[in-house]
Amino acid sequence: MTEREVRVRFAPSPTGPLHIGGVRTALYNYLLARKLGGKMLLRIEDTDQNRFVPGAEEYILEALAWCGIVIDEGVGVGGPHAPYKQSERKPMYKQYADQLLADGHAYYAFDTPEELDAMRARLQAAKVPNPQYNSITRTQMRNSLTLPEDEVKGLLDSGMPYVIRLKVPRKEEVRFQDLIRGWVVVHSSAIDDKVLMKSDGMPTYHLANIVDDHLMEISHVIRGEEWLPSAPLHVLLYRYLGWEKTMPQFAHLPLLLKPDGTGKLSKRDGDRLGFPVFPLEWRGIDAETGEPTLSRGYREDGYLPEALVNFLAFLGWNPGSQQEIFSMDELIQAFSIERVSKSPAKFDQNKVKWFNEHYLRAKPNAELAPYLLKALEEQNILCSPARAEQIVSVMKERVSFPQDFWQEAQYFFQAPGSYDEAVVSKKWNPQVSAALAAYADALPGTSEMTAEDLKARFSQTMEAQGLKTGQVLQLLRVAVTGRAAGPDLFETLAILGPTEVAARLRVAITTLG
Repeated sequence: MTEREVRVRFAPSPTGPLHIGGVRTALYNYLLARKLGGKMLLRIEDTDQNRFVPGAEEYILEALAWCGIVIDEGVGVGGPHAPYKQSERKPMYKQYADQLLADGHAYYAFDTPEELDAMRARLQAAKVPNPQYNSITRTQMRNSLTLPEDEVKGLLDSGMPYVIRLKVPRKEEVRFQDLIRGWVVVHSSAIDDKVLMKSDGMPTYHLANIVDDHLMEISHVIRGEEWLPSAPLHVLLYRYLGWEKTMPQFAHLPLLLKPDGTGKLSKRDGDRLGFPVFPLEWRGIDAETGEPTLSRGYREDGYLPEALVNFLAFLGWNPGSQQEIFSMDELIQAFSIERVSKSPAKFDQNKVKWFNEHYLRAKPNAELAPYLLKALEEQNILCSPARAEQIVSVMKERVSFPQDFWQEAQYFFQAPGSYDEAVVSKKWNPQVSAALAAYADALPGTSEMTAEDLKARFSQTMEAQGLKTGQVLQLLRVAVTGRAAGPDLFETLAILGPTEVAARLRVAITTLG
């Protein structure tokens, strides 16, 4: 027997922007597939057409592509199991519902919404926790298990609305092995008779998901912990459809918690604490108010995709070593599902910022310069690519995001209009003023001079003035940039050029006295 090909799938619903937890799920699927030489599928699970949001599918595709998660088969790519949207696969599900009916594992239910409400009200009045349609309550409802066969046929022939429900056994243990949590055992009394096919002929998630995973030969189902309660139901469906031997292996990922660990991370938490919970910006309509809404995205906030991916990989997984910085290829080599924890992971926004700073500093200057050049273009400021590269080379150790370059580097293009008051009031005096004037006079009237030469000229001038360089260094920075701190001072002066430095020093001396 040949070893089964590893085939994983990411199967989001197009109900809005992709949550960061969904990105992590997609990432873990992708890492496992690549590690084991398998394939990554993308399926859109849109059986609930009432919750469909225009633009959500395109958002999902763009978000995955931005993160570097490559789809081998599925929506946007195609493949032998097309179509990959469940709404377009609708005709194929009925035969499996019919098979379950014929084998006695499912039944027709004709209950009206009012009858279902009355059933729940009776159970609540009787203090029954979690009222549900199950092996006990179904005996009191209108379905093909309680009605005579001829009445059932008459109702079907008359076009009476119905749903098809799974017939869950009353006393049975359902067992399956989860790759993260070990053996999971659930008593069938805790499983309700879920609807498999709705009155409009559209399958529910439970039936469509099982059928599609089987037909698409999925070997591993890696999904969020919120699907763990549904897993026993899915195991029953695999069994009843005769697919138990080829059932995929399950792995239910740990929850992503808000930073204080008090509950599941939500968009509201991100809004309240000031960070995005979506990979890309999302413009939509608020379901409650009907007003346009804008949700922040990591991309638009200035995060690099490799930083976000590296951060997400560690939310539930660890490599078993001290290494923290991983490229996508390194993550693929190091990843194993056995090292995924079942404990919830706290979302640490400071950590993702730390990753971003690392990746930003590691990028070649030629890749960072366009961020500064774009901002300069918006300000109608001319700058050569070569000079932009010089500036980002000295600034990148001091920024967290690409958009910070302009904010932090303005003094390279605009002489200071004010000077750090705290430093000036404490350190500026006539002797310093005279020393800086002497340095301005010592600078040649040229546009270029190396940082080393500028530093040597400064040391010589201060020695001639009877001062130590440390007494004047910070005031030199303030006089030229207006700021008390910044990147390497003499690298900064070299980029500005000696002519510009001398001019700024003279203005500062005149202004500060």
